[in-house]
Amino acid sequence: MPKRALVSVFDKRGVTELAKGLEELGWEIVSSSGTARHIREAGIAVRDVEDFTGYPHMLGGRVKTLHPSVFGGILARRNFETDLADVEKFGIPMIDMVVCNLYPFEETFRGGASLDDLLENIDIGGVTLLRAAAKNFRYVVPVTDPDDYETVISEISSEGDVTLQTREALAIKAFLRTACYDATIQEGLSRSCGTGRDNTPAMTVLPLQRRLELRYGENPHQKAALYSNPLDVASWKQISGKPLSYNNILDMDCAMRSMALFQSDCACIIIKHTTPCGIAVDSDAAGSYSKAFECDQLSAFGGIIAFTREVDEPAARGVMLQFAEVLVAPSFKEGATRLLATERPNLRVVEWNGKMNLEPSMVNTWGGTLLQDDALPPLPRPDSGDWTGSPRPDLWEDMIIAWKAAALGKSNSISLVKDGATVGLGRGFTSRIDAVYWACHQAGEKAMGSVMGSDAFFPFSDSLETAAKAGVAAVIQPGGSVRDEEVCQAALKLGISMFTSGWRTFRH
Repeated sequence: MPKRALVSVFDKRGVTELAKGLEELGWEIVSSSGTARHIREAGIAVRDVEDFTGYPHMLGGRVKTLHPSVFGGILARRNFETDLADVEKFGIPMIDMVVCNLYPFEETFRGGASLDDLLENIDIGGVTLLRAAAKNFRYVVPVTDPDDYETVISEISSEGDVTLQTREALAIKAFLRTACYDATIQEGLSRSCGTGRDNTPAMTVLPLQRRLELRYGENPHQKAALYSNPLDVASWKQISGKPLSYNNILDMDCAMRSMALFQSDCACIIIKHTTPCGIAVDSDAAGSYSKAFECDQLSAFGGIIAFTREVDEPAARGVMLQFAEVLVAPSFKEGATRLLATERPNLRVVEWNGKMNLEPSMVNTWGGTLLQDDALPPLPRPDSGDWTGSPRPDLWEDMIIAWKAAALGKSNSISLVKDGATVGLGRGFTSRIDAVYWACHQAGEKAMGSVMGSDAFFPFSDSLETAAKAGVAAVIQPGGSVRDEEVCQAALKLGISMFTSGWRTFRH
């Protein structure tokens, strides 16, 4: 009796070659509807699933393979006498291989389909076929990936059958595929039905597809790859330059967050080790880059440069004067793209379309996975907080830049801003007073008349005292310390205008 393969695929890539190879090896092909027609057109003999079930396709094609005559042949254990007795009693034909891939739910979703169309693109029979074959992999070969067709044919040709080791790998792949498929459906229907999202659910699933293999992770001994939700359209594309690394992509996350936070301005943000080392706002891209670079020229070396406006040739020429790893912008003029690709072929040039991932952020720890909202912090308004001392509306624009810069830096984070540009940044310090000291030290004489932003409250008045000595004119901070009153009294005594926003912006 010949071995039998049930073939039912949406993605027809390579299926005729597989069917031809199986036929030449003496296998019988069983299939249905479009797949059967596709294989027959290649001159390969096919039996219809209807021959096994005794029923035609029904309910508009919703029911094709869901029948005991099909699943009995897949699930029967060849070494169980009771299973074999049932097979003989009910005349169930054995199935030795299931070749199946699924309706493209994710592609349908990305195409903007209605809820009804999404429901019609949820595969039922295919998932069930794969799970049944994978469960019984010792006797049935589950094949869901066209890239595995060659291996299957090769092993049958050389070994007479697919090896147990390969069957195990194919079964695990099949379960992974159906698990990811169900997770994608759950995510897609959650978005489409608009029932609202529970950002801390009792359980969660995360569908991810590998988008990019990387040379290594943060360090050469670590393996790494970039994954994305199959429902999401890519938010960026690389135009030129060397392949992106793990650290590049990590820094790009800070770059895109910065671009989103400064989207109302013509701004440049220079990032190093996932935290800004220079931020500036100006009338054009070239000017904003020049001012941002002045903040910390040493740290800017080998950093990532982000613009909130289109990069033209003057901006491109400015960037080319220093060594950078990545350049990110919403768009590039043709002349700038050509110039960068020609003169800096290794510089990774990336275009970000402005898409923001509003999913909860997930961070793996040795104690479990942390999940939290990932929304940008609300922007302070002069009427939404409290002033200590005389209000300084003349410094408000710089204060907002200082607040944004502090929000983007690694905690503890302090920023000094003057004339639309950061002049001192203290970020990643374990002590807030040290962060203030470093920012003032870095700014030097430019600290005189600047404004200071802090990502969290001042636990003591010493930070304000250090800022006052450096000449800081105004401060924006969230407040929330048990010593807030003491800090406010210090601000009044030191002659510093202080705005308390009420919003902390830690970034660990």
